[in-house]
Amino acid sequence: MSKNIYVNLRTETFSENINLLFPDWEQGNERIAVFSPHDDDALIGAGYAMAAAMDEGAEVYVVVFCQGDCGYKNPDEKDSIVRIREKENLAALTSFDIPEKNIFRFEYPDFSTTQYMGYHLPNGELGSFPKIIEFIRKNKITRLLMPNDYREHTDHTAVFNMAAFEVIQAGDPIVSDIGEGQKVKNMLQYSVWSDFSPHDMLVSNGKRLLRANRAIVCPKTVEDKVRNAIREYQSQDLIIEDLFQTREERFTGTGYIELYIDFNPRPKLDYHPYVHGINEILNSNK
Repeated sequence: MSKNIYVNLRTETFSENINLLFPDWEQGNERIAVFSPHDDDALIGAGYAMAAAMDEGAEVYVVVFCQGDCGYKNPDEKDSIVRIREKENLAALTSFDIPEKNIFRFEYPDFSTTQYMGYHLPNGELGSFPKIIEFIRKNKITRLLMPNDYREHTDHTAVFNMAAFEVIQAGDPIVSDIGEGQKVKNMLQYSVWSDFSPHDMLVSNGKRLLRANRAIVCPKTVEDKVRNAIREYQSQDLIIEDLFQTREERFTGTGYIELYIDFNPRPKLDYHPYVHGINEILNSNK
């Protein structure tokens, strides 16, 4: 195969048009942010989507939340691992055509991101909320790729919650001193290694027992580009070796797949089934 194929796993439809993944795509006017709990997560879980968006003219930003201070395999690397991984992260993302100016780091300690969620922290410092609002508004972000929150890592769950409950506020008429409102048009969850929550599959009555609801099928050239970028994380070589073996499971026979959940951060309460159900109960007792 030579082109990306985008798949809606709920309607069982596919297209070569990126609109299936990012509805109402505006050519030349899309800025996509990837929230990466750790420095390598964005490439591992959302590399195909990033590449596809850039091919369609979008500007892509990566926000790294954790500093990587627990990523040392030898004790003598403890004091230098943050600096090492920052350099590796820069090399990996720039080799993937992400400009250095589009790489942001929040420098939260590993395994600790949960305690930074919110506006004002108990110690008087500012939490993630104003940072995220300012980032979204200042850079006019139109789409967001966010990590899977289902049994992957405490930092992944924390960043998912920040995305789900804080990003959406950037489009609301609040905290106007942080910048002009910016609505994010759609959000996609990506998986680093764990399957998604079954919630979307169950509430949408998915015909197939597949938890993801969107996918990209990419040619091998895209997978090779992702792998070449990931190889820059030389300090994580033992993890990478195992990772490359599992990535072969993505191969369909014609291309490689990357999976997502099209995520609605503000699902509206539909009263109609409740009205119908309550009327049935009341009428049955007459």
